[in-house]
Amino acid sequence: MTDSTRPFDVAEYLDSPEMIAAYIEAAMEEGEPSFMAKAIGDVARAKGMSALASETGLTRTALYKGLGKKGNPTLGTTTKVLKSMGLRLSVVPDKDLADA
Repeated sequence: MTDSTRPFDVAEYLDSPEMIAAYIEAAMEEGEPSFMAKAIGDVARAKGMSALASETGLTRTALYKGLGKKGNPTLGTTTKVLKSMGLRLSVVPDKDLADA
């Protein structure tokens, strides 16, 4: 008997608002814009790109392009997508820099 595996897809585990918020927050803490875009894209895939396109008024193509591995979405796209997910951007002091 052989074991079969399939690629890991984080979108399968993004099934609650708390999990989604924690995932995106962790990605944003990395500070790498393309990583943030990909994380938001993972959540978008979990929610369904067609539904997200309808809710945001953006095309599926624009969502896939902006939220893909090499994506660089505009701030407007990012806020529309997050809002449709019930999330918002927030700014907090960086404790590592605040203590310096």
